[in-house]
Amino acid sequence: MRILIWHVHGSWTTAFVQGPHTYLVPVTPDRGPDGLGRARTWDWPDDVVELPPERLRETDVDLVVLQRPHEADLAERWLGGRRPGRDVPAVYLEHNAPHGCSPGVPDTRHPAAGLPGEVTLVHVTHFNRLMWDAGGAPTAVIEHGIVDPGPLYTGELDRAAVVVNDPLRRGRTVGADLLPAFAAAAPLDVFGMGTDGLAEHLGLPPGRCRTRDLPQSALHTELARRRVYAHPVRWTSLGLSLLEAMHLGMPVVALATTEVTEAVPPGAGVVSNRIEELTDAVRTFTADPAHARVVGEKARTAALARYGLARFLDDWERLIKEVTR
Repeated sequence: MRILIWHVHGSWTTAFVQGPHTYLVPVTPDRGPDGLGRARTWDWPDDVVELPPERLRETDVDLVVLQRPHEADLAERWLGGRRPGRDVPAVYLEHNAPHGCSPGVPDTRHPAAGLPGEVTLVHVTHFNRLMWDAGGAPTAVIEHGIVDPGPLYTGELDRAAVVVNDPLRRGRTVGADLLPAFAAAAPLDVFGMGTDGLAEHLGLPPGRCRTRDLPQSALHTELARRRVYAHPVRWTSLGLSLLEAMHLGMPVVALATTEVTEAVPPGAGVVSNRIEELTDAVRTFTADPAHARVVGEKARTAALARYGLARFLDDWERLIKEVTR
């Protein structure tokens, strides 16, 4: 089966393309947002094939995976008039929780609700399906799957790891304002894009808050050297970095928002909306390597059971057969 999908979310797509299909990824000369092509920092199989828009017109496509509002019109144009949901089966994959300001999050209508034809709206968490207004569009939930990096945890550094992109721009949404409280409990290493100048912006000594932007191939090994993973994000779908840290065997400390309470069961870490409880947990894990390792092992077991790659791919296979029959 040939599946057309844009390279939008590298970590999620890395799991999706492990399936048994051919994945057609648009590529443009500038490798802009609508034509990134194959990933350069993730390991994708040979079944992921780059195609320029002009070749898509004559290419047989069995399924289109939409991820952004403009992609339905873009696909119709690039596929020579074939409309997703009408002329070719389609799903709309929503990665995010709604961010509507008016009329408010619970009333935010999803772009897929207005698409003509039959387009199934696929959410990555049950929280997202609950919060988005899908109108009359059919919906499904397929929870995340992770390509297992292995139990790499050593915890040799008595520091806390945080993964967040663009914290200066995204601010309170990703909990950037909470980092000083976590840094008071343990030195932080913040990994991600757009983190330069973060320590200065927060008024933290450089040694108390270090920042690094690493390629995906090096990130997991470096995360696993830190004693504990802290997830200060207030509002997101479900951070894949949190699930990856659990797969590594790291104990995790996270805000009890969105889907986190489902992802981190009791014993696999500390989940709370009380900042004092979270910072106490970071302090405890940092000071007690043996305790941190035991909790991290439970986190890995829980992550493998719920967010394993095999379950993820099986769920997608069932949905693909349903929408393409």
